[in-house]
Amino acid sequence: MNMSRILASAIAAAVALPAISQAAPTPAPVPSYANEKCFGIAARGGNDCGTATHSCAGTASKAKDSASWVYVPTGTCKKIEGGSLSAKG
Repeated sequence: MNMSRILASAIAAAVALPAISQAAPTPAPVPSYANEKCFGIAARGGNDCGTATHSCAGTASKAKDSASWVYVPTGTCKKIEGGSLSAKG
């Protein structure tokens, strides 16, 4: 092997390693308190799990996305402006 191939391999590995080593986001653990999923109130990047438009927790692309949800204590979702117990649209 010549030096240019070794150098090219080293550069390729250095560039690819960060992308390969990133772990996928994990779903939020189900809270120990009585809870419900509340749609439409999650902050951007603050959702608890995936939807049809993104893969998992922490990946909501916009705030108050009607498809994204967070866990809240049972009975509080309907008290929050914009909160819904089911996904809209």
